[in-house]
Amino acid sequence: MTESVNKVALLSAYDRRGLVDFAKLLVDCDYEIVSTGGTAAELRAAGIDVVEVSELTGAPEMLGGRVKTLHPKIHGGLLGLREDEGHVRQMSQFGIRNIDVVVNNLYPFVETVRNKDVSLFDALENIDIGGPAMTRAAAKNHPNVVIVVDPNDYEGVGRMIRDGLVTQRERRRLAAKAFQHVAAYDTAISSFLRDDAETSDPEEITFGYSLVAKPRYGENPHQSAGIYSLLGATGGVVNAEQMHGIEMSYLNYFDADAAWSVAREFAEAGKHAAVVVKHANPCGLAVREHQIDAWEAARAGDPVSAFGGIVAFSERMNSDTADKMRGLLLDVVIAPNYDDEALAILRTRRRTRVLKVAADDPPRLEVRSVSGGALVQEPDNLDGDEFQDFRVVTERAPTDEEEIDLWFAWRACRFVKSNAIVLAKDRALVGMGAGQPNRVTSVNLSARVAGDEAVGAVMASDAFFPFPDAVEFAAEVGVKAVVQPGGSVNDESVIDAANELGIAMVFTGRRHFYH
Repeated sequence: MTESVNKVALLSAYDRRGLVDFAKLLVDCDYEIVSTGGTAAELRAAGIDVVEVSELTGAPEMLGGRVKTLHPKIHGGLLGLREDEGHVRQMSQFGIRNIDVVVNNLYPFVETVRNKDVSLFDALENIDIGGPAMTRAAAKNHPNVVIVVDPNDYEGVGRMIRDGLVTQRERRRLAAKAFQHVAAYDTAISSFLRDDAETSDPEEITFGYSLVAKPRYGENPHQSAGIYSLLGATGGVVNAEQMHGIEMSYLNYFDADAAWSVAREFAEAGKHAAVVVKHANPCGLAVREHQIDAWEAARAGDPVSAFGGIVAFSERMNSDTADKMRGLLLDVVIAPNYDDEALAILRTRRRTRVLKVAADDPPRLEVRSVSGGALVQEPDNLDGDEFQDFRVVTERAPTDEEEIDLWFAWRACRFVKSNAIVLAKDRALVGMGAGQPNRVTSVNLSARVAGDEAVGAVMASDAFFPFPDAVEFAAEVGVKAVVQPGGSVNDESVIDAANELGIAMVFTGRRHFYH
């Protein structure tokens, strides 16, 4: 290296957007550029003089590039304290130059494992070793070394370098960002390698997210908020393509996710599911052979609450449905795709946000923040085997039609906030009671919404009935069959009440609380 040059910048980045211009600025500010592999080749092609890492270290890259920056002349230059006389003396003794700026981001592990058919060999080959070590070393010594991992920081950092001072506040911010970059990277690797059997209760766990949107505020105007995507995720509401409408809010994302989760659950070959959500609860839901019929039945479930609601469809949205939705204020419409004419109709709505959502893998774990930590659990999945476990406990068994509706109501009940009560008829939600401190109040609410539609309906409860009163009230409004988990000390009296009232009742043996 040229001894007359006092400053050294080490550039080794997989994401090289804007790197050439940043390197030219560094050269103009009297930095000597040290680089590796593809980064060095790209900089040379742009006319920038580059010193190879192997020239600086005196050791060749080896093992197919696995070992190149793991050397004392690199890490000594990164970790050496300029104010420590012992460090300065040793660095001089072994010919180690100070490294003042590092630009690094890592191998594309996340992009690689996004391919479901990726081999273990290919995944392991895309685990960066030297990059994280170099980034962490620079970040540890950030009072002396500027570490940049994000191309979006080139402009601001470059301006400070040109002005002659990168402030300690900025250095610390960049260091924090660098450690987070590496932490997210390691989290993605750990998640990929973790065996499914270990997902229920790992001893240590981290979650990696990247910012995808910044709404004006959170749940309330005084709360700041961000929208983050799981590393590598391409599906789901967070990663949806907004086809039309004003900016999404925090609560739009929250409610849209609730709607999409229900629509996805009720997707069936040859059928159409439509769901209306208000305040994260499905207030309208129906499955029909034709989408327009599903929409009309879902809206009829609670026409008042549908105003200003969130609507999701399990299948591509067609123009007949879009046309039928005219005149009703809707905050968000969600579907996996749209016919051209349907999209044109929706784009006449100035305020309605229109989302195209790609299929997403169900989460392995659910996480909720609490004071001092987090609650982590397996998702509350439901499959067809649960239907096979339905156990008739009353003298009257449900009819075939009632059995179909009981399964429909039981599936829908899982998405309603506890204490949850759902009334359903003809594979449509006709009444819903949610989030009440006692189950009888939820039954009353669902019956009030259902009105005359409660006659002949079935009822689902996410947990057992502690007393017969809820079943007695359901019978008064015309409910003919009930599905519930069972397990109360008063099960016998509840069953006796159902028998006296001619109601069919089945036990599932499984609870579905949703708080």
